[in-house]
Amino acid sequence: MTEISGKIYVAGHRGMVGSAVCRRLASEKNCEVLTATRDQLDLTNQRAVEDFFARERPDAVIFAAARVGGVLANDTYPVEFLGDNVLMSTFAINAAYTAGVKRFLFLGSTCIYPRDCPQPIQEDALLTGPLEKTNEAYALAKIAGLKLCQFYRRQHGVMFHSAMPTNLYGPGDNYHPQHSHVLPALLRRFHEATQQEIDSVTIWGTGTPRREFLYVDDLADALVFMLTQSNPPDWVNVGTGVDLSILDLAHLVAKTVGYQGEIKTDPSKPDGTPVKCSDVSRLNSLGWKHQVELAEGLERTYDHFLSELESGLMRSV
Repeated sequence: MTEISGKIYVAGHRGMVGSAVCRRLASEKNCEVLTATRDQLDLTNQRAVEDFFARERPDAVIFAAARVGGVLANDTYPVEFLGDNVLMSTFAINAAYTAGVKRFLFLGSTCIYPRDCPQPIQEDALLTGPLEKTNEAYALAKIAGLKLCQFYRRQHGVMFHSAMPTNLYGPGDNYHPQHSHVLPALLRRFHEATQQEIDSVTIWGTGTPRREFLYVDDLADALVFMLTQSNPPDWVNVGTGVDLSILDLAHLVAKTVGYQGEIKTDPSKPDGTPVKCSDVSRLNSLGWKHQVELAEGLERTYDHFLSELESGLMRSV
């Protein structure tokens, strides 16, 4: 295990993951955190990315920048989800290598794995079957980034590697009513239903699909941990290894916000992948394990949601 030091560029620092990484790196004494807003650096502009890396020359990169969204957003804007994410990752990885960056940690998602692969999902399941159609574009982009890092490492001997987190939640999440992920979408809907005294809330699909959720600050800790590994795997799952049904999640969110009404399902809406739970034994064997369980994480997240709502800083884009 090595010590974290030097200049670390956190791409996507204003997002939920990037801001959590910056919070985690703030506790490292020998780190200089480098960031750039979208106005300062357009990651889909190849020349701008090359100039940035040539000028700043970070020692390491945690690449958390991405176009992200829930099932509806992925299904509605596949061109942007594939095109923008491929451009951002390709330009950044290539520019980092050219600039002599020593370490590049690429962030993906467990949606890269086949829709119907054995559960829990092991890293070796990659490219063994068809992807889930509703997030195929995003998954393909993340597979391309993962593979580019793997190939740079194989061909050029650089320490470029990847982390594939499960579904994330926590401070700074996006609460857009249509484009957000399932957990923040449910949290906002149940909060508003409570405030408006609505008798029932209907969730998308049958409620039977099972999902795993990781508190974003746990992910940030795992990413910093991965930077300390002298010989990490090419890619590793990051999660809890524990899942629950969407309907059970809805009931847990309702309990967290104090909603007393009825919870209904809408089978006419798509369910997405039936089951998605990651095998985290590879990361656990390296010495890292999550700390925040779902019930506690939801309480923390709801507190942050209320603070963000009151201050007018809640993300809803």
